[in-house]
Amino acid sequence: MHATRKIAILTHAHDNFADYYLLNRIADIWRASGSEVVVLKGTGHFEPADVLIVHVNLTVIPGEYRAFAARYPVVINGLVRDISKRSISANLINRRDSYTGPVIVKTNRNYGGQPERLFLPPTIPRRIMNKMQGLLPWSMADHLTVDAYPILASPRDVPRLVWFNPHLVVEKYLPEREGEYYALRLWVFFGEKEASFRLLSRNSIVKAGNTVHRESGLDIPDALRVLRKKLGFDYGKFDYGLVDGQCVLYDTNRTPSVSSSETGTLVATELAKGLETVVPASAGRG
Repeated sequence: MHATRKIAILTHAHDNFADYYLLNRIADIWRASGSEVVVLKGTGHFEPADVLIVHVNLTVIPGEYRAFAARYPVVINGLVRDISKRSISANLINRRDSYTGPVIVKTNRNYGGQPERLFLPPTIPRRIMNKMQGLLPWSMADHLTVDAYPILASPRDVPRLVWFNPHLVVEKYLPEREGEYYALRLWVFFGEKEASFRLLSRNSIVKAGNTVHRESGLDIPDALRVLRKKLGFDYGKFDYGLVDGQCVLYDTNRTPSVSSSETGTLVATELAKGLETVVPASAGRG
């Protein structure tokens, strides 16, 4: 690691860059290696640096953040502006499609729309919706709980209001299965460094908390690498499955979280090396 390199991390003004972010752990490793790391909360203060990492935990990066990032000589994830389901999913259907299999209802926004609820000021319609929570059906919501996305037997079972709700999308439900278990594959990466896992669960929506078995060191499908390049990701996490021999992308995330386990530490240590593959040490100011 180049001792005089300065790394800036741009977060949303209302984000405290908590310990659960993987990049927080990676930044500690960079500091221990001699690099200077500064966290910029919002766009109110410009501080020169050799590289800026855009770590704004919103589905769509606001224009003011994109303009701010453009002032830096090297920008990590500067091209990843929109990770909404309507932008990244190949499995969306509409109410007139001929598909008749099982479906899952998700929010168009990332992570159930929760980051927007935390970081963005509520609009007048959302204030009204918040006051009426508990009185309105979930099909009218602008957010959902990520580990309880509704899974329905067919599009015919989707409540009519869902099709007209701009905050929700309907996807083909295409889970990877192994016997009685559901499987989820995770690919985390920074530049050319990466880690991969496969989680097995009896729950139809696989999360770390309901995992009963974990594998690591998986081969990444070429199709997923091509898609990463197309979407412009330098750093992040893809959730996917292999279904009937085909790679199915479920989700993308440019602000992934990490557990406090030994595995999380190993992942952070490996990905910390990825900065050198994106910005060589010779690009530092020393």
